[in-house]
Amino acid sequence: MRRTHPALTAWAWVVYAFLYLPILVLIVFSFNDSKFGATWAGFTTKWYGVLFAREDVREAVLNTLLVAVTSTAVSTVLGTLIGFGLWRYDFRWRTPLTALLVTPIVIPDVVMGVMLLMFYAIVRGLLERTGWTFENGFWTVMLAHVTFQISYVALTVRSRLAGYGRELQEAAADLGATPLQSFRQVILPLALPGVLGGALLAFTLSLDDFVVTYFTSGSGFKTLPVLIYTAVKKGVTPDINALSTLLVLFTVLAILLANFLMRPRREKQ
Repeated sequence: MRRTHPALTAWAWVVYAFLYLPILVLIVFSFNDSKFGATWAGFTTKWYGVLFAREDVREAVLNTLLVAVTSTAVSTVLGTLIGFGLWRYDFRWRTPLTALLVTPIVIPDVVMGVMLLMFYAIVRGLLERTGWTFENGFWTVMLAHVTFQISYVALTVRSRLAGYGRELQEAAADLGATPLQSFRQVILPLALPGVLGGALLAFTLSLDDFVVTYFTSGSGFKTLPVLIYTAVKKGVTPDINALSTLLVLFTVLAILLANFLMRPRREKQ
């Protein structure tokens, strides 16, 4: 077994410190007894109580969870079907469709946010000619999140099924199962770890998203990342540090759970 060069190891530690030390500082100062500044004034947990006493925080938490749960449910259903179709069938537009699925993952969030903002503006202009209109809010944010969540779910499900042969469905058909029965009783149980892992990944992406949400939400609709951004512009306070800490910890736990659910696939490979 080849040993890693000490210089590479030292550089890796520098990179990890650059990435994670700010998060550690944020978590530590969420327990700071001082309301302003970066001076340590003692340990306290009162800012977590102050945080949940704020009505705007409770409203942002509700908005965030509502968007995340709804968009995750929609993207999980659609992404699972798309992932199954890409695994099961050979068709002419399979490669272009796969490229379209990868596109929301690789393009910058700012570009996607601007594109969705322009799309909603065009749709609103067309609807106004017929007497209908809408304002940016829950539905625009939810649909915007679905556009990039589907890609993660579909690719995760297809990756999960990639190790199984397509003859599984043919064998089920030979035993008298209909296509729906073979999907529900054979394919879906095999793909379930990938479906759950993709759903958790989609949920965390929706929970943490700021850029796309910022462009597609209206002035009266705020999620936690947008609320944090708005509050930070006025100055960083310990209650905002506490809110960011809870958001980071929840995201880490969800990602660890998603990795745990997808572990059988990795062990098989």
